[in-house]
Amino acid sequence: MIGIGIDIGSVATKGIIINGDKQCRAMVPTGWSPRDAGQAIIDQLLDLSGIERQEVEHIFVTGYGRVAFEQADKTITEIKCHARGIAELYPEVRTIIDIGGQDSKVIRVGEEGRVLDFAMNDKCAAGTGRFLQVMATALGLDVSELGQSEEPARNLSISSMCTVFAESEIIGLLARGNDKGGIIAGLHQSVGKRVAAMARRMGIKEQVAFTGGVAINLGVKRALEEEIGCMVIVSEACQYTGALGAALLASQL
Repeated sequence: MIGIGIDIGSVATKGIIINGDKQCRAMVPTGWSPRDAGQAIIDQLLDLSGIERQEVEHIFVTGYGRVAFEQADKTITEIKCHARGIAELYPEVRTIIDIGGQDSKVIRVGEEGRVLDFAMNDKCAAGTGRFLQVMATALGLDVSELGQSEEPARNLSISSMCTVFAESEIIGLLARGNDKGGIIAGLHQSVGKRVAAMARRMGIKEQVAFTGGVAINLGVKRALEEEIGCMVIVSEACQYTGALGAALLASQL
């Protein structure tokens, strides 16, 4: 059965098409219209795979913009999709930490990706990709540059996790001549502490996987590992985990 999974995030829209044991994936900026981004992903996936639209049996959608995309056969929560995606990639994982553009989540899973419990921070930008994006702008950097720009040995603690106050704090640190690398390391540590606290409340069960766009940032990965006291697994397809889960559910319906 041929299935498409789409994860419409606040920053990027990801998609995977599954045809038997073959997969194709694509990513586009979400922009202002989740509906248009979802359609663009379908078009790209069909073009890459050489599959005709009428051959696709099911399209499942998840993510921030899922309710706006009307072409899907079913909408599924990000929790379920990330759990299913990680179960496919790393069956031994029992804790998933997902940090996206708008929220961060900790998911406890059992065998075959069964969701046992979860916690979510979706009321505040603290500990999310949006927080890091605002801080990167204050530092005169692109958010993609943060991971390789940190200097953990010069870590400067950031006392506030409020986006507005933290931005002011960074501007003040720069004005006093502090090094950007140390400030960035402090930012990563702040995000790590925030998310690790949520994970500890859930109860951390090894092994641990880190998913979402922020998982690309090696500085946040480092900080998370220091805070939770164990290694975290990051797939090369960490941004596609939700889309993979949706595609698997669509193709195996």
